Amino acid sequence: MVDFIGPGSLRTELALEDVTLTQDGAGGHVETWAEVATVFARLEPVRADARFAGDQTLESVTHRVTLRFRDTVKSGMRFRWGERVFAIQTVHDPDETRRYLLCRTREQGR
Repeated sequence: MVDFIGPGSLRTELALEDVTLTQDGAGGHVETWAEVATVFARLEPVRADARFAGDQTLESVTHRVTLRFRDTVKSGMRFRWGERVFAIQTVHDPDETRRYLLCRTREQGR
């Protein structure tokens, strides 16, 4: 169950982006990201972790994004906040009232 979420807590303006895959003519594809909506959300850091691979430390920060319900949001999409990009891993309606969505995301490139 989701507690009451005050409208003031949904104050971070995020661009919601979706990907289009285009054949590159060599058997692969090219990803093109396009903004499909602007949403106001609560962006919360949940966990930071680091792992070592290829002689370097790879760090990532996982965030939870809470926004008003939209039936078009799905995993595989992403949020952009300035230069920061948050790939959507999971999307769910926590209390099945179609009021809010909780998205678990992984920040890319950090």
